[in-house]
Amino acid sequence: MATAPQAFTPLPLLAPDVAEWVESVRQLTTPDRVHWCDGSAAELARLKQQLEKSGELKQLNQTTFPGCHLAYSHPSDVARVEHLTFICTRNKEDAGPNNNWMAPEEARARMRALFKGCMKGRTLYVVPYCMGPIDSPYSRCGVEITDSAYVVINMSIMTRMGHAALERIARDGRFVKGLHSTGELDPDRRFIMHFPEDLAIESYGSGYGGNALLGKKCHALRIASWQARTEGWLAEHMLIVGIQNPQGETRYIAAAFPSACGKTNLAMLIPPESMPGWKIWTVGDDIAWLHPGPDGRLYAINPEAGYFGVVPGTNRATNKNAFDMIHRDTLFTNVALTADNEPWWEGRKLNTPVTDWQGKPYKTADGGVSAHPNSRFTVAARNNPIYSPRSEDPMGVPISAIVFGGRRREVAPLVYEARDWQHGVLVGASVASETTAAATGEVGVVRRDPMAMKPFAGYNFGDYWAHWLEVGRKLEHPPRLFHVNWFRRDADGKFMWPGFGDNLRVMEWILKRCAGQVGARESAIGYLPNPGDLNLEGANVSESAMKELLAVSPDAWRNEVSEMRAYLKEFGDRAPAEMSAELDGIEKRLG
Repeated sequence: MATAPQAFTPLPLLAPDVAEWVESVRQLTTPDRVHWCDGSAAELARLKQQLEKSGELKQLNQTTFPGCHLAYSHPSDVARVEHLTFICTRNKEDAGPNNNWMAPEEARARMRALFKGCMKGRTLYVVPYCMGPIDSPYSRCGVEITDSAYVVINMSIMTRMGHAALERIARDGRFVKGLHSTGELDPDRRFIMHFPEDLAIESYGSGYGGNALLGKKCHALRIASWQARTEGWLAEHMLIVGIQNPQGETRYIAAAFPSACGKTNLAMLIPPESMPGWKIWTVGDDIAWLHPGPDGRLYAINPEAGYFGVVPGTNRATNKNAFDMIHRDTLFTNVALTADNEPWWEGRKLNTPVTDWQGKPYKTADGGVSAHPNSRFTVAARNNPIYSPRSEDPMGVPISAIVFGGRRREVAPLVYEARDWQHGVLVGASVASETTAAATGEVGVVRRDPMAMKPFAGYNFGDYWAHWLEVGRKLEHPPRLFHVNWFRRDADGKFMWPGFGDNLRVMEWILKRCAGQVGARESAIGYLPNPGDLNLEGANVSESAMKELLAVSPDAWRNEVSEMRAYLKEFGDRAPAEMSAELDGIEKRLG
């Protein structure tokens, strides 16, 4: 694709520092063409037409899914590759045992060898982008260089991409450098390297979202978490949701859940019919940047402009807002197709597939899945029927509560509140969840996933927890911290809590706690709802089930404390002493 004429000042002239870096990459990768992305609708249309012509993108049924397309990944390139993702700090201890580490010199040399000449015959795309509202002091910018038009299309949805972002980069005088090439899509030649001290990312050999859309997990979490520590804020794997009560008051919650643990459902929750007058507003579904505000409260922005969500299980019953949202102007990846050219996935509950996620004929007798378990949709946030206008507020929204959660069959009750911020940091650090298809590896294994940041913290977790404690000390009016678990099961293996819209009942209790409108009963692990304080009117939950959902087993929690002590020891002297002190307190209260 030839370089298009610019409607504005030629983009390279806007940011000479960017142009100098692009030229150095051009000399290394030797592309046939260089294209500076301006973020225009015309540019996006041309890229889609280009990929349709090459067969990399398939236009879907434009009557039922207007503006929607389907892309397929290589079968070996369908999820994050945590074992091939590295944090490259000069000091290994700064990366911590929670990350794979490689010395920067070694990583640079390895990546330089891979990138040398890799774009011959291809187009080098320069993608300037802004994470967060263009005019927000809390936003940060980056430039991704890529040879994938698919990546450009995704970045145009997920970020504020193009001319305005480059203008801000020129004003700020700094940006995160992201270099990406799909390479040969060879798993043996695939690496995602992060250089937080240099605010740089290099990714080779993958075209999959989390490995290739460098503004997302790579920048918005791994690099941003390092930036946040040095600048005094938090970059977190959290949704941001506004909850409006029947009196018209809206309060905002940030919540951290590992993948496939109900995060998108909570971000786009639909109140049950038995709770009239409640409304939900989505600010963000995946990432939150939280900053201490001038009034002593914590404020959050969503750095993303779109959603890159897991599509299996999405239907009108489980998440109507998401289901409606992805019926127009959506890029699907690795879903199946129906006979009438509509996307299909497990849980859609409409129509049937004829080809699977690799474009091969689908036969139900094979017993295989039609869509990949980690198949995705990319869609603009504004498509969401409950999109919050506060999403573009440059100062963000004030956070009343931070909620942690995981997928646990037992141990963790439905909801409990931390005793204070320090205890809440331990609660977040102790999050454990069953693994899902969003990352390569065995599914269903329980692993520690502190703050749902295990794959995404760009530095040593010990330092990360210490930073959380430090941020809390700066807040005159910190949010209250809670833990939820929608996935507790009974002796027969059945879920005890209905979940989905009924999760609002738990959120209502949380907000009442924040407003001082309801009490709680103290337990060894924190504060639990008093009987009758959870609004269960219209909910299909028995009294015996609620008793079990809010039960705290001393034996199970002694074991939990023991496992958490062992986990903290992995971080040695980097783990804050306050964490061990909190474990001592729980153990003492358990008796």
